[in-house]
Amino acid sequence: MEGLAIRTTRPSIFCSLPGLGGGDSQQRPPTNGSLRFPASSADNTKLVANSVYFRPISAVNVSTQASLTADFPALSETNVKEERINGEKKADNIVWHESSICRGDRQQLLQQKGCVIWITGLSGSGKSTVACALSKALFERGKLTYTLDGDNVRHGLNRDLTFKAEDRTENIRRIGEVAKLFADVGVICIASLISPYRRDRDECRSLLPEGDFVEVFMDVPLSVCESRDPKGLYKLARAGKIKGFTGIDDPYEAPLNCEVVLKHTGDDVCSSPRQMAENIISYLQNKGYLEG
Repeated sequence: MEGLAIRTTRPSIFCSLPGLGGGDSQQRPPTNGSLRFPASSADNTKLVANSVYFRPISAVNVSTQASLTADFPALSETNVKEERINGEKKADNIVWHESSICRGDRQQLLQQKGCVIWITGLSGSGKSTVACALSKALFERGKLTYTLDGDNVRHGLNRDLTFKAEDRTENIRRIGEVAKLFADVGVICIASLISPYRRDRDECRSLLPEGDFVEVFMDVPLSVCESRDPKGLYKLARAGKIKGFTGIDDPYEAPLNCEVVLKHTGDDVCSSPRQMAENIISYLQNKGYLEG
């Protein structure tokens, strides 16, 4: 018996099978719309064990091609309701699968509460330096952390994104979702990235329970950041070799109601990264995040 190929043409069923009901001629279904295969066949003894009925869905052409095209909903495994998100279709039959171990259980095991420390500021403001100092200080206290650095994430998860506005938004969205998972595990997640748009940061905040998103603003003037210029990016931006650089030809929207502000005072002796990290830790202690 040769292979079958099915596709839609008209709302009826007919077939052409060598050896089934008279050579290769097309067999038309009965008027009641059901097609009955015989229980046995001299030429196709393995075709069926019992009578089989097919209800009329669409016209079915049977050929010798070993392929299947299901153009009609009744034969499609993806026959589900759909909605559009960002222009893409998304199935709405996806349900959340609850775990037998809840967030509270994991936090009790770790003796800490999961949260997201979101460090935002201009390039050169010291975000990554403070994030590293914070991670080390918490580690020394026996607390489990993980740092999502903006540059590091673009080496893997977000390597397909550019620095255009829409891609920057997607960059933040993805990091926010990953940070949310870390917090749900019970880990203190430290996200360190420019995240220039207030709307995007607020979207990440909305992913977490109230209080679990701790926004830390590195309040350092542009002139100071540009004088540091550790990567030479400001120089390139001023020369027009980098377009859309935050602080030069793309805006940075400072937080309005962040939890922690690490402000550059302009003094000759500035707070060390460790001192800044301790300021954040004090906030976490006061809010009970360093307890199970």
